[in-house]
Amino acid sequence: TNLVIVKTHKNQLDLHGVRHSEVDRVVENFVLLNDPPLTIICGNSDKMIRIVENTLDRLYDSAGISWQVWNHNTFKIL
Repeated sequence: TNLVIVKTHKNQLDLHGVRHSEVDRVVENFVLLNDPPLTIICGNSDKMIRIVENTLDRLYDSAGISWQVWNHNTFKIL
């Protein structure tokens, strides 16, 4: 498997430069392994934004983790 290095700051995940094929796994791990509040920042790619939304929807359905869109490419888990 390939190692994905993602820039994170305190409770913040920056997905700039992450391959679309890796986004689902990276977001899921970030949300499940960290305590809220959390911020996820995407690039301007509509495809990446949809992947993040779908991943967060799945986490809400399976684990009750609530999330919000704060602007076009920023998501918050509170």
